[in-house]
Amino acid sequence: MQGAFRCTQSPMDTLKKNILAGNILPVYFFYGPESYLKEECASMIRTALFPSKNDAACNTHILCGSDFTPGELISKASEYPMFTAKQLIIVRQFDKIKKPLTKELQKQHDAKFSNYIKSPAEFTVLVFDADPVEKKDQERNLFSTLNKYRYDFPVIKDPDLFASNRAKESGWEFEPDALKAFTAYIQPSAREICHEIEKIIIYASVRYTEKRITATDVYECVGISRTYNVFELEKALAERNLRLCSGISLMIMDHEGLKEGLGNIVRFLATFYIRLWKLSLPDVRKLPHAEIAKNLGLYGKQEYFVKNYLTYTRSFSLQDAERAIAALMETDAALKGLLPYPDEKYLLLSLMQKLLG
Repeated sequence: MQGAFRCTQSPMDTLKKNILAGNILPVYFFYGPESYLKEECASMIRTALFPSKNDAACNTHILCGSDFTPGELISKASEYPMFTAKQLIIVRQFDKIKKPLTKELQKQHDAKFSNYIKSPAEFTVLVFDADPVEKKDQERNLFSTLNKYRYDFPVIKDPDLFASNRAKESGWEFEPDALKAFTAYIQPSAREICHEIEKIIIYASVRYTEKRITATDVYECVGISRTYNVFELEKALAERNLRLCSGISLMIMDHEGLKEGLGNIVRFLATFYIRLWKLSLPDVRKLPHAEIAKNLGLYGKQEYFVKNYLTYTRSFSLQDAERAIAALMETDAALKGLLPYPDEKYLLLSLMQKLLG
């Protein structure tokens, strides 16, 4: 991620720190698929700019890129605000910005846009919000002009770490079992994770004085069966008990819905077998537990689970893990409509045969 401020912190932490401190740039380019985090940062800028909600409402303009050409956006940005020193213009779907009718006009608009970005108005804060585009489109004049102000919002790669950090921002901490349960069942998107954490904290605040999130909190808020869940499935897999694995899986699907339940199972097992595959490498097993945890994507107190995975390697060889990952990819492709299948229960039983048969 690129940004105008350089610091040893992550670029996202630095961005938020500077906004909270009132160090507001004249232009921001938020790029990537994580719309919730982009909206959150735009809201922080809005709060930092305006002393009251009324001022914010009167001087915040949310535009859609497909409705404006580059030159028209700059004309908007060049207009003085009403009654306040600053105005905020947020341009959603900047990746779909309206094109001028001719190539000649396109050049004129691009030049106007580029000149403004080099010397932006002091009274306007422009926030451009773009979804991912092809690499060649990223190199277009408009996108490259904004590189100085660019912050990337990629797909969350480590939901466990993101969820743990998000809870800590609110002064709460997940217990290891709770974090494992939470990330197993929550879709790995910032919006879903943040909303569910807010819900769990409200629930847990009534029960505890200590700010900790337990597995019970997660089970009750997210709606996970205490008996038939992916953690019981994990234990049955380690025992290589095909019948029990199939039974637990079918109960999960009955409880959560056939397709959604199977999707959760596939997502959890993909992580499970990828971790086993990594631990099948002798060089990884020789590392200290803290380093193994980092390799497996286990953070904080989750290091506790390293010994579980080391035990599981006695039941699964490298070839077992590779076959399992291939079978899970095939099942995932079927669920996404890329391969035919008669129904979800058949797909599940076929998967279990491939994993343990």
